Amino acid sequence: MKKNEPISSIMTKEVVTLSLEDSLYSAEKRMKTNHIRHMPVVENDKLIGLISLSDLQRVSFIDAYGKEGTEDTPIYNMLDIKDLMIKKPLTASPQTTILEVSKLLASKEFHSLPVVEEEKLVGIITTTDLLHYFIELC
Repeated sequence: MKKNEPISSIMTKEVVTLSLEDSLYSAEKRMKTNHIRHMPVVENDKLIGLISLSDLQRVSFIDAYGKEGTEDTPIYNMLDIKDLMIKKPLTASPQTTILEVSKLLASKEFHSLPVVEEEKLVGIITTTDLLHYFIELC
C-alpha cells in the first residue's frame, strides 16, 4: 500500500445526493435503487448534511433489505430530511490519504465521509471503497 495515496484515486465521484426538498420516502427508494447506504444532502452543490440507510431504518422500523419496493410509513410523513440528517458532517479532502481515512473511519466507527473541495461536494469515500482497494492489494 502506498501510504500517501490520496482517496481521490478510489472515492466514488458520481455521488447520488439529496436536497432538503426530497422526502424520506424518496431517500429510501434512491438508496435501494442505487444499492447505497449513505447520501450527502446538498444545497447548490454545497454539502449541508449526510443521511444513512440506518438513520431511515431507525425511525421507520422496516427491513430495508426485505421487500423489493419501498414501503410508505407514517413516520416518513411526519419528518423531513433535515430532521434526520447529520448536520455539518465530518469530511475529507481529495488529497486526504487512504491511510488517514482508514484510521479515521475505524476510530470513529463511521462508514462514509463526504469528500469536499472548496466547499463543493466532489465525492464520497466509504468502507466499501476501502475494502475494494485492500482486496486489490491482495
